[in-house]
Amino acid sequence: MNVVKEHNTVKVNYTGKLADGQVFDTSEGKEPIEFTLGQGQIIPGFEKGLIDMKVKEKKTITIAKEEAYGDINAALIQEVEKTALPQDMTPEVGMGLVSKSPDGQEMNLVVVEVKDESIVIDGNHPLAGKDLIFDLEVVEII
Repeated sequence: MNVVKEHNTVKVNYTGKLADGQVFDTSEGKEPIEFTLGQGQIIPGFEKGLIDMKVKEKKTITIAKEEAYGDINAALIQEVEKTALPQDMTPEVGMGLVSKSPDGQEMNLVVVEVKDESIVIDGNHPLAGKDLIFDLEVVEII
């Protein structure tokens, strides 16, 4: 296989950045990530950026938020009374919480505001609403 195609399994080195240059994730200093295209393991824009790349090829791609983690969903930002929290918890902005739905599904939340009687939590992915920039290098097509 000379170039990456749909359903290939690949190993990729990457660095993910925001528009301001802030790095939010990288494989630098770690093993390259390995995944199979078309299985929904990676955001759609990342997969599309790899199509037709050759082994050892490097390129930089920009992924619009729609092909990454989508827009911010206002329904996932909610105010919760402090009385609903565990008594021994002192909520702080930036604190991560996990909520379980009645069916047992877990959802990661972040405290975005602390008020006198309540907190505001956000269940959006931290990169929702942002365009992403990735430096890619195909290490291997398996």
